[in-house]
Amino acid sequence: MKLSKVVFAFSAAALIFGFASCSKKKGTDKKVKIGIAKIVQHAALDSVEQGVIDYLTENGVDAEYDLQNANGDVNIASQIALKYKDDGVDAAVGIATPVALALANTIKDIPVIFGTVTDPLGAKLVTTLEHGEGNVTGMSDAIPTDQHIALFKEIAGINTLGYIYTSNEANSVSSLELVKDACAKLGIKVVTQAITNSSEVKQAAETIVDRVDGIYLTTDNTVFSALASLIQVFEKAKKPIFSGDVTGAMSGGCLIASGFNYYKAGRATGEIVLQVLNGKAPSEIPVRFMTEPEDSDLLIDLDAAKNCGIEIPAKYLDAANMIFENGALTKKD
Repeated sequence: MKLSKVVFAFSAAALIFGFASCSKKKGTDKKVKIGIAKIVQHAALDSVEQGVIDYLTENGVDAEYDLQNANGDVNIASQIALKYKDDGVDAAVGIATPVALALANTIKDIPVIFGTVTDPLGAKLVTTLEHGEGNVTGMSDAIPTDQHIALFKEIAGINTLGYIYTSNEANSVSSLELVKDACAKLGIKVVTQAITNSSEVKQAAETIVDRVDGIYLTTDNTVFSALASLIQVFEKAKKPIFSGDVTGAMSGGCLIASGFNYYKAGRATGEIVLQVLNGKAPSEIPVRFMTEPEDSDLLIDLDAAKNCGIEIPAKYLDAANMIFENGALTKKD
């Protein structure tokens, strides 16, 4: 991905007045108000929210939290943004792209920190990954799509891959292009199905299940909010699922799940929040990525493997830090 560099020239007056709330030192000895909004409720985004709160609490921040859920509705996301603006929160955290965009488009004089946005450049939250944009910065949940699909092909022999995406969500559309590019390199055919809300997930799964060898899930919040219905369809057809989100796969049903730990992603987002509360301007903070080995998890579901008639190579069983078998999850130390 080519990174563009943008130089901002603010007048002295703008620095003093325009972004006073971004640069004012809050410290940890004064009670602050923090808004945290997510696009929908599901295990991964709940973990991000909790990670933010835990990190700030452990670092001595005395905060009142305004926790909001947009229930998958961008109009509600905009209403939440207006609420945070009117209430004068000290920082607004947007978990997932639609909420982050609503906050960034509405709030201009309060720090906005986005969490788990797949493509912050494509979403136009920032113009470079090297630093934030005005009052906006945050962390990205971009995942190694090409590596995931190559692993899926190796283990499950995938030749035709299913992909369900939310057509009105920027990060999902960006992920679709990554999936197409990866499959083109690997000689895999892609069968796609667009949805607009979680109630369409089961029908979308039923539409493509007979035309694919398996399905790949990126970090699409709308899909994951209805993951159980998708798993039901593919389990019945005895076809494998690869999930780019481990949190949502911990209850079983996904042959392989590989991705970073969303609770740790929340803590990373909380670290950015702490920086702005302590006076650092969002425009000075680079976009954060979860790139360390300890940030990621690998889950293998042996129940799903048995159902699909797939044998998992020993090297991947050894590498996995989570194994789901006989209806229970075991985590390795």
